[in-house]
This record gives sequence, structure tokens and C-alpha cells, in this order.
Amino acid sequence: MLDNNNKLPVEDNNSNPDHTKKTETSKKNELDEVKIVSSNQAIDEIESKIAESSENVDFQDEEMLDYSSFTLEDLVNELSNLVKNKPVQSIQNNVNNIKSVFNVKFGTLLRKEKEKFLEEGGNIVDFQYKNPLKTTYNSILYDFKVKRNEFFSNQENKLKENLQAKLDLIEELKDLIDNADGATMYKMFKDIQARWREIGPIPRAKYNDTWRTYHHHVERFYDLLHLNNDLRELDFKHNLEEKQKLVEKAEELAELEDVNVAFKELQVLHKLWKEEVGPVASEFREEVWERFSAATKKVHDKRHEFFKDLKSKYEKNIEKKLEVINQIKAYDTSKNHTRIDWQKSIKDIEELRNKFFSLGKVPRSKNDDVWNKFKEATKKFNTEKNQFFKDVKKQHLENLNKKKALIEKAIELKDSEDWDTATEIMKKIQADWKTIGHVPRKYSDKLWKEFKDACNHYFDRLHNKQDEGNKEELEVFNKKKALLKQLKEKVEKKNEFTLESLKEYIETWRNLGRVPYEMRHIEAKFNKLLDKIIDSSPIDKKEVEMIKFENLVNSYLDQKNYRKLDSEQLFVRKKIDETIREIQQLENNIGFISNVSDKNPLVMNVRGHIDEYKEKLELWKAKLDYLKQLNY
Repeated sequence: MLDNNNKLPVEDNNSNPDHTKKTETSKKNELDEVKIVSSNQAIDEIESKIAESSENVDFQDEEMLDYSSFTLEDLVNELSNLVKNKPVQSIQNNVNNIKSVFNVKFGTLLRKEKEKFLEEGGNIVDFQYKNPLKTTYNSILYDFKVKRNEFFSNQENKLKENLQAKLDLIEELKDLIDNADGATMYKMFKDIQARWREIGPIPRAKYNDTWRTYHHHVERFYDLLHLNNDLRELDFKHNLEEKQKLVEKAEELAELEDVNVAFKELQVLHKLWKEEVGPVASEFREEVWERFSAATKKVHDKRHEFFKDLKSKYEKNIEKKLEVINQIKAYDTSKNHTRIDWQKSIKDIEELRNKFFSLGKVPRSKNDDVWNKFKEATKKFNTEKNQFFKDVKKQHLENLNKKKALIEKAIELKDSEDWDTATEIMKKIQADWKTIGHVPRKYSDKLWKEFKDACNHYFDRLHNKQDEGNKEELEVFNKKKALLKQLKEKVEKKNEFTLESLKEYIETWRNLGRVPYEMRHIEAKFNKLLDKIIDSSPIDKKEVEMIKFENLVNSYLDQKNYRKLDSEQLFVRKKIDETIREIQQLENNIGFISNVSDKNPLVMNVRGHIDEYKEKLELWKAKLDYLKQLNY
């Protein structure tokens, strides 16, 4: 007959105890003798898992909190509390969960800091980010690893001690069987059982063999227990009830949807079957074991089918991941010419990377191949990206030298007294500064401060100078206001103006000087009044036109608006060219009608237009001559 879960040979109740004695050459031979390899895959897998868990110390897992809602600072504080105040063997899952959440949150923070760095003109190869929280976090993790390693080192020695204690109990049990004393043997047996259960975990490699050996001798004890059958039958009955309960729980697990939970709970049942519940009467052993084995196989088969489906899903993930890899390989960066272009590409590739990782696992046999293809695809992108930023770094150094040159020029001019020339140059320097691109971040603030200080020093001096000049300009405004009033009164009285009197008024107006910038509207009023006087005066139109022109040009000159003066000169030259072309065109037209009389209305009309354009040409040339003689 085979025993319930380890299928060991069971001795007949009527056999002679002396026949059960073995020649013991060594403890190792004893263990080898009782080994029997299970042919049942489900039982083998369960036994393997129980052996694996045999090394684990019994402890209470710490409560798992929702760490996803914690801030980085909260995560670090919680990790510190666990490592300092809780048993290291009870917090492994909590620590792993905290690590996972911390890495995601810190990765998000790091990515934002990197984007901010790039937006401010930094080079990706220069990016560095230090956070005190990360330093503290790493330190606490290190302490955890030290304590964990120390615990497992001590645990290894403890496992060996526990193994030896159980082997000693097996020897004690064998001695009890071989030297049975009916009066005390049952009490002594119960004491051995109690001490066996009190002994802690042992090495997984020795677990199954040690337990089988122990259980073999437990059954020997029961089979040889003749002196008090009532006690034996009572134990058998109790053990049968307990094992039937375990069978029922195993059968319930076979119907559970979550195969992983069912498999884990099944391991607990098997461990109770082995370590907590003793043998049953021989006539029930096979029956109860077959039920328990059948439920175990059903859980195992469901789990096997689940992982088979999972493997199929993993196979499909290969195709999905290869598709993402091909998208990364085909990503076009040929049109990336600016940092903004590359930042967008980096974001696109990051999204593809996240998609790759979110697709789940692939079969272990294909994992390295898929991963290597992924690394190769991202390497191509990273190489192109790094080359761009390497070139950017070179450009940054060139920009650095350009800005240094502008700073030197600004410092050279900041104490200049040549206000007109220096102001124009300083304004140009400021405009040039804006056109120069980014510089290495570590120099940026220092350069800007030097440049700003030099410019501010100059323009503060300029503004102080202008404040002094504003008082003089305000007096000019009041004088021009009085002159404008005087001129208006003459117009209202309809006094006649000659060309000479008008020129005199204009000359007087100009000699008064400039008015404050915000009061320049008085110039427009004066020009408007001049137009009104000229339009109502019998002065030669050409002279009138020149007066208007000279007044306009002189106003630009007073304001030192040289850009306007240049524009005016270009405009006059353009008009001269246009007028000459018109005259030439009209003269060519007359050439086509040379056989017609000069008194022909058409010819007379054309010649009249030619004379008009010649008068205009003479006026435009007079304007150009006037502009040339200004020497501004």
C-alpha cells in the first residue's frame, strides 16, 4: 500500500518490530532509502513549492498601503519608518511597492526637469539633476539591503541548526520505536511531535527528504502501537476528520477562478497535510489521499491551462513589440533642424518606448532577441540625437564668444560722453544680443548680468542727462506755443504773408530747438497752420512746395530721425527716375507720329505733358539738392 501524499511503503500491523529495523550505515543512506520520486506532476510541483517556502520564517506581512497616492517625501518617510521599526523579513513586498511608485514619480519629475533644462537652452549632454530626497532614499534602501543580507546570513545558520534538531528528533523517534515501553511511549511520542512542530524552517533542499523520513517513522510508531489501541484509534479518527476538511478545502480551490490564489492556498493545505495532521487508519489512507490528489491535479491543470493561454498571449506580444520597434527604426529625423524639433522627436520616441514596455511580457526564449532589437532601434535614434546636441554644443561655444565680444564693447562704451554715437551703438549691441542663440547654461546667468549691468550703467547716465535736457525742452515748448498763438492771430486777422516772412517764421521756429518727445504734437499743429497759410497766399507754387518740403525735412533733422531722412532721399531719387522715364516714354511716342503737324491736338497734348513732367523733375532735383547739402 502507498501512503497518502508521499506514497511510502507501510508495514503491516502484525509484522514483527524486529523486522522493521534497518542497518544504519549513515544518516545519508537512511534518507536515500526512503526517497520515492512522485510520478504525479501536480504533486511534484506542490512539493517543490512547499520545499521552497520551507526556508521562510513565519512572520506577519506589514499592511500594504496605497503608495500611489503618496508624494515623494511621503514615500521616503514611509520607507524610513519601515526599515527602522519593522522586521526586515516582513517588509519586502512593501519596499518593492514603494520602489516601484518612487521610480515612476521621480522619473516623471526628472523628465520635467530635463524638458525645462532643454527649453532654457541647455544641452542634453550637460544635464544634471540632484535632489536631496533621492539621496536620502538611496541611503535608506542601502540600509534595508544591509539589514536584509544580515538577516538571511543569520537565517542560513539557523536553518542548519533547525535541520540538525529535526534529524536528532528522528533518531529519538526511531529509538522510541525500537525500545517501546507501553506505559510511557505514547506520551513520549506526543512530546516528540510537539517539539518537531516547534522547530523552525530548514533548508529547502533537505525539506522533503527530512519530512518523509520523519513521517515514515511516525507511521511505524502508529502501526506498532498495540498497547493502547484506543489512543491510536482516537488519533486516527481525529486525523481523518482533519484531512477530510483539507480535502474539502482543496476541492473548493479547484473551483476558484483565480488560479494563482488557488495554487498558493493549495500549498498551504499540503503543508498542513504534511506537518500538522498525522496519519489515518490504513483502510482510509489511499481513499482520502486520492481525493486530495485529484483536487490537487485539477488546480494544477487549471493553472497549467492558464499559463498556456498566457504563453499564447506572450507570443502575440512579440508581434506587437516588433511593430513598435519598426516604428522606432523608421522614425524620420532628417527634418530636425532645431532644438524644438528634437524635443518633439524625443517625446515621440519616449511615447513609443512606453508603449513597448506597456505591451507586457514575451516568452522567455524570445526575450533577449526582442530586447536586443529594441536597443538597436533606440540606439540609432540616440546616435542621431547626440550628434545634433554635440553640434549644438559647438554652436553654444561660438555664441559664447560672440556675447563676450558684445559685453566688452558695452563695457567700453558705458562711460562714453558721445551720447548720440554711443546710444546708437548701445542699441545695436542690445539688438545683436537678442539675435545670438543660446550659450552653455553654466555661463548664461553670469554673462547676462555683466551685459545688463554695462547697459544699465550707460542708459541710467543717459536718462539722467535727458532729464536735465527735458527742462530746457519744456521751455522751448512754451516759446513755440506762444509763437504758434501769435501766428494763428495773424491768420485770423487775414494778414498777408510773403515768401520771406514765411521763411522767417520757419527759421525762428527751428532755432527755438526741440520740444519734449511727448509734446511733439505741437510740430504737427505748426505744419498744419503753414499749409493753411500757403494755400491762401499768392506765392509761387514751386516755392510753396519747397517751403513745405524744407519744413518737413528740417523737422526730421531736429528730431535726429536720420532713418526718415534716408527714406525721404530714397523716395526723391525714385521719383526723379520715374519722371525721367515718363518724359522718355512721351518723347518716344512723339517719334512715332513725326509726320503729323505740331499743331495737331494729340501732339500738343503730349508736349504739354512733357513740359509738366519737366517742371516736376526740376522740383524733385531741387529737393534732392537740398537734402544733399544737409550733411546729416
